[in-house]
Amino acid sequence: IRAHYTRQPSMRAMRNLLTTDHSVHLCIDMQRMFAEQTEWSTPWAVKILPQIIALTDVNPANTIFTRFIPVANKHAAHGMWQKYYERWENMTLEKIDSALLELIPALAAFVPPAAVFDKHVYGPWVETHLHQHLQLRRVHTLVISGGETDICVLTTILGAVDFGYRVILARDALCSSQDATHDSIMNIYHNRFSSQIEVCTTDEILSNL
Repeated sequence: IRAHYTRQPSMRAMRNLLTTDHSVHLCIDMQRMFAEQTEWSTPWAVKILPQIIALTDVNPANTIFTRFIPVANKHAAHGMWQKYYERWENMTLEKIDSALLELIPALAAFVPPAAVFDKHVYGPWVETHLHQHLQLRRVHTLVISGGETDICVLTTILGAVDFGYRVILARDALCSSQDATHDSIMNIYHNRFSSQIEVCTTDEILSNL
């Protein structure tokens, strides 16, 4: 993996051990439309796939995948999303192959028992019952992976922090299509949110289970 995944400050030791009874691996938007050659291509998605598989394989039933689902067409979008889909009209449902919405095949193989939550916005908290689902399972810790670090992962993290979850980022299992903003936001996660976010490698997470 390129150097921009290793330029972050040294990791602190994890604060305490993880228990699979009360933690969930939440993997954000690892779909074919980001991993393959589309207008939303995120080349590093393939590079982080082995780490995401490792986090999932420990206990597939403890993984939740989210999928970002575009609108049917630009006219179906609301508010400022209309402007967004005027820019990305070729990624609306009427333009793209619906198969591209699916998870990368190596991850889709874990479903079930892994669960999938679909969303039409960046974060998974607004239009899904994810929080209620986690509360029913008495989950208090989220191990987060996926993409993009500075968009959908960002909104997922901020919502999780607001709800009071313990948030652990698998730094080598995160990606963005923009190297510079990936590095910048990782620095913010590590420093500005140091009381509420732990940033660790996949190996560190797995060794603390």
